[in-house]
Amino acid sequence: MSRARARGVSGSTAVRVYIPATVLLLRTLNAAGELSAVNGTAFALTPMLRESYASGTSEELEYAAMLEAARASLRLLEADLELDPELVLPRRAVVSADVDGATLRPDLDYAVVKLAGPVQLKQVAAIHLDTSDAEEAVRAAAAAIDAADLGDADAEFALGEAEDHELAWYSPEELPFLLELL
Repeated sequence: MSRARARGVSGSTAVRVYIPATVLLLRTLNAAGELSAVNGTAFALTPMLRESYASGTSEELEYAAMLEAARASLRLLEADLELDPELVLPRRAVVSADVDGATLRPDLDYAVVKLAGPVQLKQVAAIHLDTSDAEEAVRAAAAAIDAADLGDADAEFALGEAEDHELAWYSPEELPFLLELL
């Protein structure tokens, strides 16, 4: 990330954000042409995130922010799976986008930012989504996310199993075709 984009977290220039999502939210993005992050929450390479690592390139630290968004996606999946486990596709999803007006939320975590409003499809840089081989691990991790946060070793193991799966990368133009194939 360039220094100009890094300053964007304070609102002066566009910043790359990572928005936790689900397949249902990706369908909304595709149909409506915009995505409203749950509670306006996204993740980014913030100054606090940079300071929390002893070393790392901007690319590595942006990847860390994306992984935080993927973990937050598990929380969204947890809620969806409780409502209707048969209709929810258990895959973590993250939408990366370049936005203006993201503000820091250090009260939540080092990488958390609040978005000023919905993200338009034209602002989306990429879609990141688990492949089908991750579904079993993601389902287990979504069920265990709260226990993992409280230090339960078995739950942390389940979370690690899901995080061992890399998210696949898709261009925004591929979104309609990706959703059709799911």
